[in-house]
Amino acid sequence: MSTKLTDEEKAIGLRNFNQARADMATQADGVSRRTFMKSALSAGGVIPVSAAVYFGYDQWKGNKAVRTAFIGVGDEGGVLIGEHNPEYNQVVAVCDVRPYNQTRIFEGEANGPRKGLNKIYGKDAAAKIKVFDSVQALLDAKTELGLEAVVIATPLFTHKDIAIKCMEAGLHVLCEKLMARTITQCKEMIAAAKKNGVLLNIGHQRHYSLLYAHAAELVHDGILGDIKHIRAQWPRNNSWPFDAAKARAEKGLKAIADEKRFKLPELQDGWYPPIYKVDADALTDDKVKALGYKNLEELVRWRCFDRTGGGLMAELGSHQLDASSIFLGHVHPLSVQGVGGQFFYGDSRKAEKGIPTGPNARESEDGVFVTFEFPGKNHPAAGKGGKDENDVVVVTYSSFNTNEFEDYGECLMGSRGTMLVEKEANVYLYKEKAKGAAAGGGGAAKETNVKVTTAAGKAPVMEAASTWGGAGGPAITKGPSGPAWDTDIRGYRQEMEHFAYCVRRWQEMKQRVSYEKGSDGKLKYADILPRCHGEVAMADAIIALTANMAMDTRQRIAFESNWFNPEAPDVPETKYGKKA
Repeated sequence: MSTKLTDEEKAIGLRNFNQARADMATQADGVSRRTFMKSALSAGGVIPVSAAVYFGYDQWKGNKAVRTAFIGVGDEGGVLIGEHNPEYNQVVAVCDVRPYNQTRIFEGEANGPRKGLNKIYGKDAAAKIKVFDSVQALLDAKTELGLEAVVIATPLFTHKDIAIKCMEAGLHVLCEKLMARTITQCKEMIAAAKKNGVLLNIGHQRHYSLLYAHAAELVHDGILGDIKHIRAQWPRNNSWPFDAAKARAEKGLKAIADEKRFKLPELQDGWYPPIYKVDADALTDDKVKALGYKNLEELVRWRCFDRTGGGLMAELGSHQLDASSIFLGHVHPLSVQGVGGQFFYGDSRKAEKGIPTGPNARESEDGVFVTFEFPGKNHPAAGKGGKDENDVVVVTYSSFNTNEFEDYGECLMGSRGTMLVEKEANVYLYKEKAKGAAAGGGGAAKETNVKVTTAAGKAPVMEAASTWGGAGGPAITKGPSGPAWDTDIRGYRQEMEHFAYCVRRWQEMKQRVSYEKGSDGKLKYADILPRCHGEVAMADAIIALTANMAMDTRQRIAFESNWFNPEAPDVPETKYGKKA
């Protein structure tokens, strides 16, 4: 991202990142020992420990897998099932209202992360997994199933009701992001978790990515110097024509429903898929309305509707603003402003009134550009005793659906270096060229190999290296020819493994889950709570949903501290939400 890098520049950036990790791990007087404490040394360099050791759940040691049901097994549910580890989570049931999804979750896909239950468990064992079409029917069978936990991957506006119903049934919950459609709902979910003494984990998987963990360590160690700007983006190009003839020719499960009743997509677009006959035949208008949807199109294409989804900020931007917050030390933003709209597809609400609009029309934005102000380390809001209110980090986020020349990811720009995190797969690290440096003393930023040195009592710095120096650290990132999808650095599997570990730890303690805080304001049991528990995830929801409000009202919104307090009734939608 940021600029297109050559393979040689990528190779240098990858090596710089891994070299910096190795250098920081072996510096005797380093200001931070995080990397060193979570690594082992050998003659060959630094050997990264497993995610289980790094994230603190290596004590699993033969525990029985947590009996788990997956509620919602469409696109994201398929990814989660494809990534789960049966040694930690045993799938005993799946629940989905759509017959298409019920079949697809067993069959999986030929290529990609949605492996399917038949491939993971084998057809005979998978055949024993129960299938439900309603949450209540699943909960009625919880004793028979020996159910302990659920993973929820349903449309956003259903998260709160399903999660609370499951928590009231005594089940531990891992719910996909975004946490809920409103911050009021987020606070209700947190209250339900506390009331029922169960785990509530939200699926922002970057909290369990070794890639992001090691990148954040270097940032926190000051390798990049003073960071004033982070640029995050997720460009897509959905402007290519949908092959209607090919879709009509497909047989069996993917037979298309009546095209006069359900409009076919005009463009290839994952948020606007065709509606299949198997769903249209089974889900009558009365059934769909009883489920809380206006019609079948709203159920299938829920991301395109304002009521049921949260748009680009909820689906994409929340991940990258979450990452930016991690890099900046989990601080809350100060303000947000931005522009968003239906610039390409068109507004479906206008189409309903007979006003001409674009293809695949929707209510959600197809383009957003937002600007956040985050507190720098010396700002009072950073909580470190700073008094400089001008110490602000500007974080921009953009996502448009008509061009993907650049890759998605985050670009951190510091006074001494730049870090690019590309496609959740690679990290590239480059040194800023020193002003007035002699020839050969730094070179062009993207062409220079670096090493990290630390003088006693001083912050670590990157220096140009004429050679690679030592062997460096083993790669956390993958080279340009590496696999597009890498389980070890994505974080999905790790978040579910840690969730299961936490379930078993609380059971071993023979007590209800406690979210009690000490006098220092920190959770007493943080080591056996999910890294993205409700309060952490609510902050991500506040960031994403308030950005939507800033775009809707075309104003700069200052974040209020009570919004982030789960005990306080204050929420942004009261002041800035759309009026009925």
